[in-house]
Amino acid sequence: MPQILRNLDDRERLDWLRLARSENVGPSTFRRLLERFGSAGKALERLPDLARRGGRKLIYRPYPEDVARAELAQLGAIGARAIAWCEPAYPLALRSADGAPPVITVRGQAEHLSNPTKIAIVGARNASANGRRLAQDMARDLATAGLVVVSGMARGIDTAAHQGAFQAQGGGTIAVVAGGIDVLYPPENAALFERLGQEGVIVAEMPTGTEPLARFFPRRNRIIAGLSSAVVVVEAALKSGSLITARFANEQGREIMAVPGSPLDPRCRGSNHLIRQGALLVEDATQVLDALNGITFLNTPLPPDHPVDNQPIESEMEFSSDQARDKILSLLGPSPVEVDELLRQCHCSAPVMGMVLLELDLAGRLERHPGNRVSLLVQVA
Repeated sequence: MPQILRNLDDRERLDWLRLARSENVGPSTFRRLLERFGSAGKALERLPDLARRGGRKLIYRPYPEDVARAELAQLGAIGARAIAWCEPAYPLALRSADGAPPVITVRGQAEHLSNPTKIAIVGARNASANGRRLAQDMARDLATAGLVVVSGMARGIDTAAHQGAFQAQGGGTIAVVAGGIDVLYPPENAALFERLGQEGVIVAEMPTGTEPLARFFPRRNRIIAGLSSAVVVVEAALKSGSLITARFANEQGREIMAVPGSPLDPRCRGSNHLIRQGALLVEDATQVLDALNGITFLNTPLPPDHPVDNQPIESEMEFSSDQARDKILSLLGPSPVEVDELLRQCHCSAPVMGMVLLELDLAGRLERHPGNRVSLLVQVA
C-alpha cells in the first residue's frame, strides 16, 4: 500500500499528540512505534508493556488523554492548531530533516510554511547596531524577493530579521519558539509576538503553557534549521545557540552562510569561525539569493498507516526479543556504537534488534546519537 500524505481525524490527532508527548518518545522512537504498530493509538496501548520489557521499574503511563484534549482546546481558543508529520500542511523541508517533531503547533498565516524557499537568519542576542541593521536589511530584501524569513524571536539579530521581513510588502516570516506557542519570550517582544501570530507564523514543539527553559532551545534551533533551505549567521559568539543552529543545518544538508565581522569583536568570532570551516561568506541578500539557486529538498518516506506485512507476528517477535535482549545489553555500554555494528555482533534479525532498542528507549535506558549510534544509560527510571 503506498504511503501518502493525509489529514488526521480528531481521534487520530489526539493519539498523535499523546504519543508525541509521552515520556521517552522522541521523534525517532515515535516513527519506530508507528512502523511497528501501524497507528499512534495502538502504540499508546503497548507503551507500558514495552517499557516494562525494557527494564523500567516504575509503571509507565502514557501522556494523559484529558491533558492532550485540553491542549487542543487551548490551541483552538487562540487560533492555533496542531499539525502532524503525515499531514500536507506540515512543512516539506522540516519533514525531510532528521529529528523532525511528529507534531508541531502553529499560529498565524500557515500558508507561509508551504513556501518552498525559507531562509533562516540567526545571530547574537547582544547584537551591535550594525549587525541589527544588516540583518534587518537582508531580511527585508529576501522577503521582497519572495522568500520566507525564519528566526527564533530572540533579542538582537532574530528580532531584527523578523522586523525586516515585515517591511517587505507581503513579506512572510516564521518565528520558532522554545516554549509553548502561547508563551511570550522575551517580554519586550510583545508587539512583535502579536504581529507574528496575525501576519506571520509562530511555530512551537512544546506543549502550551511551557516556559522556554534553556534545555528546550537546542530543539528550537533544530526546527529553525530544518524549516530552512539555508541558514545565515550574523554576529555569533564561539559558544552560542546560533552555532548550534548551524551545526544542525550542516547535519541536515542545508547551506550555511555567515556574515564576516571584526576579529576584535567577540560577537563575530563564531561567524568568522564558520567561514573558516567552509561556510559561504555573504554580505547582502543578493549573494544569499545567488547561493540558493538550484537548492531543492526531497520528501522522506511517511510512516505507514497500517502494520508492515513482512514483520514477524507479535508473539514471535516478543519471544525472539527475550532471547536477544541479554546479548544486546552485553554489547551496549556508555560509549556510542553504530546500530549496524550492533546488528552484526548480536546475531539476531533487524526487526528483533529494533524491538529491543525500542523497549530500552521507552524504559529510559538508551541514548541515541548522530550517525545512527546508540549507547546505554546506567540509571533506570
